[in-house]
Amino acid sequence: MDTRIFSAITLAITCCLGSLAHDGHGPMIEPGDRIAIVGNTFADQLRTNGYLETLLLQQWQDNPISLRNLGWAGDTLTARDRPTNFPTEESTLNDHQTDVIIACFGMGESFAGKAGVANFRSDLKAFIDSHRGKRYNGESEARLILVSPIAYEYLGEHTPNTQVRNRDLRSYMRAMESVAAKEEIAFIDLFSPSLALSNNRNRTPLTTNGIHLNEYGYWAMAHVLYDRLVGSEQASLVRSWQFSVDAKSGKVNADGLDVLPLASTRGELNFEVLETTFPSLPAPVQDSLPEALSILRDTMTVTNLKPGSYSLVVDGETVVSATHKEWARGVAIDRTPAHREAEDFRAAINDKNLQFIYSWKALNQVHIVGERRHSPSGRTLPAEVIEFKEISERKEAALDRGAILNTREWRLIPDTN
Repeated sequence: MDTRIFSAITLAITCCLGSLAHDGHGPMIEPGDRIAIVGNTFADQLRTNGYLETLLLQQWQDNPISLRNLGWAGDTLTARDRPTNFPTEESTLNDHQTDVIIACFGMGESFAGKAGVANFRSDLKAFIDSHRGKRYNGESEARLILVSPIAYEYLGEHTPNTQVRNRDLRSYMRAMESVAAKEEIAFIDLFSPSLALSNNRNRTPLTTNGIHLNEYGYWAMAHVLYDRLVGSEQASLVRSWQFSVDAKSGKVNADGLDVLPLASTRGELNFEVLETTFPSLPAPVQDSLPEALSILRDTMTVTNLKPGSYSLVVDGETVVSATHKEWARGVAIDRTPAHREAEDFRAAINDKNLQFIYSWKALNQVHIVGERRHSPSGRTLPAEVIEFKEISERKEAALDRGAILNTREWRLIPDTN
């Protein structure tokens, strides 16, 4: 397996965002794992963006993972309030036959400052003990993965005391890391890479308010999580396309694609391109990306073009236009038909998650498990909840068929004025 691209990604992230090395026991998740995510707002909103789940489903299409997000905004280790008669977490984990629990805590707890670190350690140990020995899948003990909070991002006067907050957050991250090591469970540090990105000059903000990620923040952190969960050496189907062409000699180099040059006429460059890996999920920003993340963007480089402007056309659709100088430096090509299909796949994942939320965390709980459950509408809603669960399962079964790799015609055409 050619791992050059992901080795480069890992090196870039390690150098620019902090070490991502873990305990060396290999991937944290395996093909076919049934995964549950629990925790705070960070965990909850992973489901509305779908970047991480898309990467994981692309990785193992022959034996796909199954993911349920049980995150709840505002949750902490000891404050996880639910409506009256809400299903227990254990019952939901059993229902999903969960193999792996990804637990995201520490942000809410960190507001207690350094004085709260000792209690956080104790509460974390109690959380781990509550799952120890549990066989939610009916066969093997559930595997826990702890995920640290992200760093606090400075966004001006509305995000004060940044240095103090990040000192506290670092303390909680270190506490989580220490407890994970002592208890011999997996741990992922998101504090360090998010802090490095936040400190990058001319950066695009990661958050909306310093602590809650925006879509770009989830895109970036999903790649860090994916790299840690799967392991770079295992990430065989999800890596960026890097396509370079020498227009003079016709020499082609490509990663993630098999390219057959076709006869070129009138200054055009024509290719038959087989997608051997899935395209990168487009970053939800038009700005240039930090060096550590720019390698995640699919790129085409064409040298020795005659002066002028050229358009990339894929299966008859114009993707991007750039000058010969820009092509020589490399141009992002993340708006091809393949990228649109990848975004459609992510949208289908988000829809599956929405149907599950309608069944598990229904919006009108008072009619289902609360004081109005005996009203006419209350008597009707439980059946609707069951239907939503079945809808989510049907949609997940459709996702199991996976995305499709295609062969397409790529043309680089001189623009005419």
